[in-house]
Amino acid sequence: MLFAKRVYLIAGIYGLIVLVPQYFLEVKNGLDYPPAITHPEYYYGFVGVGIAWQIAFLVMSTDPVRYRPLMIPSVLEKAGFGIAAAVLFAMGRLNSNMLLAGTIDLVLGAMFIASYVATSPRSES
Repeated sequence: MLFAKRVYLIAGIYGLIVLVPQYFLEVKNGLDYPPAITHPEYYYGFVGVGIAWQIAFLVMSTDPVRYRPLMIPSVLEKAGFGIAAAVLFAMGRLNSNMLLAGTIDLVLGAMFIASYVATSPRSES
């Protein structure tokens, strides 16, 4: 259980450090990674949903056994971006910085799976 607590705590803190500044970087991201963002509602929607999940990870870190059912969608949250990043990079549509971010999400997703297994009622006996 300590493993799962640490994994979700680290994931939540890391995610907040990465996502919260995005609220202030819309214009810079458009300049650094053209074209400019033309649908800010998608951009801010993504950031908002991402931050909500980071808060969920912090809550989950307080009692992983209690919140174990949420580990399944948390894996999907990490896989959604990680897999998309890998596919887009392979197609030449994504830069290596974003591939790194996607890879970190895939690693965290794998650690979420390990946390799910570690908190199984059968693993405690």
